[in-house]
Amino acid sequence: MLLSTLRRAPRAPAAHLSSPRAPAAHLSSLASMTPGGGVHGSQTSVNARRWRQKPLLRVYGEELYFKTGSDAVKLLSNEAERRDKDKPLYLEQFTNFMRHLQPVFDRSPKYAWLAKILLEPERTVSFKVTYIDDWGNARTNRGWRVQHSSSLGPFGGPMHFGRHVTEDLLRAQSFDATFANALTGRRLGGAAGGANFEPALASEAEIQRFCQSFMTELQKYVGPGLDLPSMGVNCGSTEIGYMYGQYKRTATNLSKHGFGMLWGGSVPHPEVHGYGPVSFAKSFLEARGDSLRGKRCLVTGSGKVALAVADKLVAEGAIPLTLSDTSGFIYEEGGLPSAKLAQISTIKAERGARIGRYIVASTTAKYNDPEDIFDVPCDLVFPTNSNEIDAQAAEKLANNGCSTIVDAGYSPTTPEAIASLKKLGVAHCPFRATLAIGNALAYTSKEHQIIKADISDEIDKEAARVFQEVQRTASEYNVRGDLDAGAAIASFLRVANVMASHGSV
Repeated sequence: MLLSTLRRAPRAPAAHLSSPRAPAAHLSSLASMTPGGGVHGSQTSVNARRWRQKPLLRVYGEELYFKTGSDAVKLLSNEAERRDKDKPLYLEQFTNFMRHLQPVFDRSPKYAWLAKILLEPERTVSFKVTYIDDWGNARTNRGWRVQHSSSLGPFGGPMHFGRHVTEDLLRAQSFDATFANALTGRRLGGAAGGANFEPALASEAEIQRFCQSFMTELQKYVGPGLDLPSMGVNCGSTEIGYMYGQYKRTATNLSKHGFGMLWGGSVPHPEVHGYGPVSFAKSFLEARGDSLRGKRCLVTGSGKVALAVADKLVAEGAIPLTLSDTSGFIYEEGGLPSAKLAQISTIKAERGARIGRYIVASTTAKYNDPEDIFDVPCDLVFPTNSNEIDAQAAEKLANNGCSTIVDAGYSPTTPEAIASLKKLGVAHCPFRATLAIGNALAYTSKEHQIIKADISDEIDKEAARVFQEVQRTASEYNVRGDLDAGAAIASFLRVANVMASHGSV
């Protein structure tokens, strides 16, 4: 429901607004919000009042104003709900992101107008994907690409395959990718795409034919300088290779092997997406005078990201205890060293294989014991699956001695859980910051070669930079120690300051 307290009766237009030069003046005031100015420059109370005297929204002919940052957040959240009430995942992400921006709107009200522009993605594409299965039957799925913002540069973001993929999910992820990519420091926008195709139920030949059909349509909307798709859930190196193979048959902009569009069909360093969260946790603990060495860590998932997380933990002297999939989880009380991780990697390399097969190769592993993975005592948790830590799980982890939750996948910790963690005194490292690290290296590798032996050091440097920026921004906006707010504000300012120079587009 819109805030009735923020409504005002229509006012006569001010004299300066009736001038033919008014539009130019309005754009110049937006353009003044550059990195050299903005909230870090001189903002007088007169300017703040001037922006608050303008209606932020006009809904059905009614002008809506705000006095405080909290009012602006409510107006923007209500407007998002009015436009997209059928997209609960997107609304949840948008609303919670806006809440973190309250101190920005309080300090500089004009940023609320830029946040309003981000209510809508620049482009949403939906298309049919038809392929022939192994029995000669035509199969049809639906594909999407949601391109949210190209303010910082070409769109960039993951591709997901699976029955869980919907336009709502991709809308939420493209919105978040805009800000996660902003923290990379690279000139990269935000997008997300995929299809409701389930690779686990298809043969290798069917997956190849599907990827070829999918890319035949998608190539109309992606390419160098426009949109750079990347890996995601059920879309790994194999699927990337199939898609690039079809892309080079239908497009004229080709890439070298390991570089450029879809990395020329060969992803050079897929492990960076798992190394990033661990390196961020390392920087976070070092800032507290602590380290990862000897820390007992829960890792959820058993895909390439989860295995890379566990591998990096071992390299840092930590002790990964668990891995999981949809069938359950394994628990090694003494930890999972590199040799055991290699065994699990071999098992999971077979498409459709379940983590439970590992207990045949280990005499010490426990399977689904205890009943819940979050009942295992630990120091840190690295969740990789969306929305798997809710308020109840957060309380359980806190009671079991967990001190820090480090997001290692897209939005694995629910907003309710994050609020609960603050009350329980458990630190939280948000996905927008932890995923930015891997993205920075993944897209950098398109431009110049990074030797595999140097990847870990490069990730550590990038993690330290991202952590320092997030921590510094949180302190600057009086939310010291709140990394969720720091990541949201820092990433938003990067995007908004560039948007301001583009005018009202």
